[in-house]
Amino acid sequence: MSPNASPTQRILLRSGKSPYDVVPVEEALHRDVFASNAGNLIFSDATHKILETPHTTVVSNGIRADGTPAGRINEEYDAFVVPLANAFRPSFEASLRRLTRLISQLKIPVVVVGIGAQAGLDYNPARLKPMEPAVREFVSAVLDRSASIGVRGEFTEKYLNGLGFKDVDVIGCPSLFMYGKELVVQKRTQELTADSRIAINGSHNAVRSQGLGRVITRTHARYPNLRFIGQNLSDARQLHWRDLSDPNGKITGMPTHPDHPMYREGKVRVYIDPATWIDDLRDFDFSFGSRIHGNIAALLAGTPANVLCSDSRTLELCRYFEIPHHTLDRLPEEIDPARLYEETDLGALTGNHHERFERFTSFLDRNGLDNTFTHGDGGAAYEKRLRSLDLPGGVRPWLETDPASLIARFGWLHTRVGELAADNAKLKKELAGVKAEAKTAAKTEAKTVAGKTTVLAPASRSVYRKARRVVGRPLRRALKGGRG
Repeated sequence: MSPNASPTQRILLRSGKSPYDVVPVEEALHRDVFASNAGNLIFSDATHKILETPHTTVVSNGIRADGTPAGRINEEYDAFVVPLANAFRPSFEASLRRLTRLISQLKIPVVVVGIGAQAGLDYNPARLKPMEPAVREFVSAVLDRSASIGVRGEFTEKYLNGLGFKDVDVIGCPSLFMYGKELVVQKRTQELTADSRIAINGSHNAVRSQGLGRVITRTHARYPNLRFIGQNLSDARQLHWRDLSDPNGKITGMPTHPDHPMYREGKVRVYIDPATWIDDLRDFDFSFGSRIHGNIAALLAGTPANVLCSDSRTLELCRYFEIPHHTLDRLPEEIDPARLYEETDLGALTGNHHERFERFTSFLDRNGLDNTFTHGDGGAAYEKRLRSLDLPGGVRPWLETDPASLIARFGWLHTRVGELAADNAKLKKELAGVKAEAKTAAKTEAKTVAGKTTVLAPASRSVYRKARRVVGRPLRRALKGGRG
């Protein structure tokens, strides 16, 4: 065990769900267990496996920063571990501040792994300037409770150094250490042919604005066994429910859109669990696209991959791990996966993996955390338990009209309607109670002044606030999908 680790260590892990939680598709999409991007579960599941030893219990906290009160965390856990990706970006600032407030209340070690800053391919941090105070507060709170902060690559290290932070370790992303110091990725065929099984991935922005849509169209025309793997919550909802209410629903060039030919041909998936995602990719010859964790899933499956980098968060991780990559802004107009495959050299990725793994475990040691590869069974118990679970398969396009397909979906909807009806009845009862209380309060606080009856305004406002508190908050939670 690490010198600073307690004999029986309890770790609270920030993750959407435990890898052992079997969540049906409908419920997973309703709860958004992967916090809008399925890639989040790859690095959180890897972290869970890495930290789980015979002397360590790992518990998922959920993505929301206020999911567990600070007092309870201090009482029940020995450390709070926070795997993150591109958290230093403007759209994440509010979440970062919430997380900082929680960490500032903790008296236990807080260890951040794999955090990154997001900028363009030119590594210019100018867009991050307005959120510097939030970044400083977060990093300061973390370093008050840990030996160092683990970042994903060179750009983030330089960015934090520029803000005055020196206790910064470049460790990459825990996802690629899911199998420890071993990373076996080999080409199974000399070259790609029209019969090759190819996986492609990409973000909505890359499809809409960075030319990936054209790449998908050409590749789909040339390779019949092509499959697109989406990652967004909106992608999954489009596949399972044909739900186009999200702004992403306007991007018809995305294969997850019902109007796209790959959707109609059933050649699209989104995965709820990394285990099924990785397993499915074992049968593919090649993976490419702009999604870093979509391609890391392929590498973990032993399938060669090439990342088409669209920003600093993907580029710095590819450079650190020496993952074969290109940048989207310099991609040849007529790029073909066969050419990408030919150029994909996996030697540095696999050859230098052991050294990067040692650097990662040294970071964990410095921060008082054991790992299963040094202090446990190498993840054997984890894998055995995972394989015993009946995890749902990848989410597919809704093309079926058979009764079984309809029963699963409408059965869940019927149950959900019943739950909402019960919630509604409860809220009505509470509202009736508040109205009765308001009526009583109004009578009690009314007084006769100069022959006139006047109701004191402050009392009315107080009752109004209570009504909003009792009824408004539960109602908002219900409308947002039942999130606590």
